[in-house]
Amino acid sequence: MAILEIEKLRKSFGGLMAIDDINMKIQEHEVCSLIGPNGAGKTTLFNVISGRFPPDRGTIVFRGREITGRAPHKIVSMGLGRTFQITNIFPLLSTFENIEVAIIRNLNRSLRFFRPVRKYQEIQEETWQILVELELTEKAEIIGGNLPYGDQRRLEIGIALANKPRLLLLDEPTSGMSPEETRSTVGLIERLAKERKMTLLIIEHDMEVVFSISERVLVLHQGTLIAEGPPEEVSKNQEVISAYLGE
Repeated sequence: MAILEIEKLRKSFGGLMAIDDINMKIQEHEVCSLIGPNGAGKTTLFNVISGRFPPDRGTIVFRGREITGRAPHKIVSMGLGRTFQITNIFPLLSTFENIEVAIIRNLNRSLRFFRPVRKYQEIQEETWQILVELELTEKAEIIGGNLPYGDQRRLEIGIALANKPRLLLLDEPTSGMSPEETRSTVGLIERLAKERKMTLLIIEHDMEVVFSISERVLVLHQGTLIAEGPPEEVSKNQEVISAYLGE
């Protein structure tokens, strides 16, 4: 059953066509990677799906409900989470507080009640459980902006998890990481997807990561979806090879 269905999606900026007539389906519990050369339209597609940009035309259906053009916070509340190319955390709050604030926001509680809300044991327990899943319990009191880069990326995933997403869009989750950090993060993503029964759509440039984690790969080139299928099949597609390496 498709958790996300996109039909004839188009977005342009002035005279530049960023994505052009995209048609795609993501099945529930699937782990898919979205690849393509720089400027192919991958992040623009994520921005349109998550409501940051309105499309010029086309439809987006999430869990059977059309979300085309809806506000980002409404889409998040429906169970669609998102991380970004550039780490998006609260750099002046502790690791624990980063997750806690995200949970409070998800519960529609105002941040002015932040201090009293720490008395609510269920919120603290949920925050701690996410830190356990992220393997960040020993760094719970460290200020988010002082964490190593790899841990900041983990924390951003944790903030997304606070919203209990059914579908999680991950924009280059291993970008800038060392090989060791990359392996650890890939393992974390795979484990979270399995334990939380989440569907994942991942923008990724590291082909080793793509091959290790993906059940299906979708390829964008110049705003158009040019190929999709199992990683082994896509890697042999001549149109994909040309898009990456040139004629």
